[in-house]
Amino acid sequence: MPPIVHLIRHGETEWALTSRHTGRTDIPLNAHGEHESQQWATHLRSICFDHVLTSPLQRARRTCELCGLSQTAQIEPDLAEWDYGDYEGQRSVDICIARPGWNLFRDGCPNGESPRQVTARADRLIAHLRTLEGRIALFSHGQLAGRWIGLTVIEAQHFPLSTASLSLLSSDPHHPEVPIIHQWNTPPPAEPPTTHPADANDPRRMQQRAIQRWENEGGEIPGAGSRSGKVGLSV
Repeated sequence: MPPIVHLIRHGETEWALTSRHTGRTDIPLNAHGEHESQQWATHLRSICFDHVLTSPLQRARRTCELCGLSQTAQIEPDLAEWDYGDYEGQRSVDICIARPGWNLFRDGCPNGESPRQVTARADRLIAHLRTLEGRIALFSHGQLAGRWIGLTVIEAQHFPLSTASLSLLSSDPHHPEVPIIHQWNTPPPAEPPTTHPADANDPRRMQQRAIQRWENEGGEIPGAGSRSGKVGLSV
């Protein structure tokens, strides 16, 4: 049975909320990130996973724990976030003031990882996943999906990925050698609107949801109304 990969992006952090590039800085989930991660618990616990892999960073490991899958989880170093080097903690809009036209997926980061290095890491992980069988849960950051279907890293910028989202990577059932993205960027299960009325009226969070960037977006922020995050491996 070809692997079916459930890709779960980590929940919200304060840096994700304010569009700051969060690479190897090991910051925790914020209160909303814990809540949205926990919303997946019932669904994910109902699935019999053959393998559970998580990034070594605590925001991914905590998301895995809140989803109820930490007991069988293994740390996978290749699931770690893009190393932003000198751009760690900065916003794309600010970086582009000093470096007009900068694009993460094309240019990489000074003293951090290049697109070629991220590609090698993603490909190494994908090669490993394809040696496995059954259902796999990955708790990660982004960039994996583009490489899963054979796209270059720069094309990964077209796959927005929100915090605490679920995506499914698999193969065409009639052509197992053809990798596909079966489901993409599904938000956590909805709750009654009265559960968290304060969140619904929080202007900062409303703005973040409306224009939430790719966590690793390399330039322009999507227009209002899109629900975005980052793609593929962040890794």
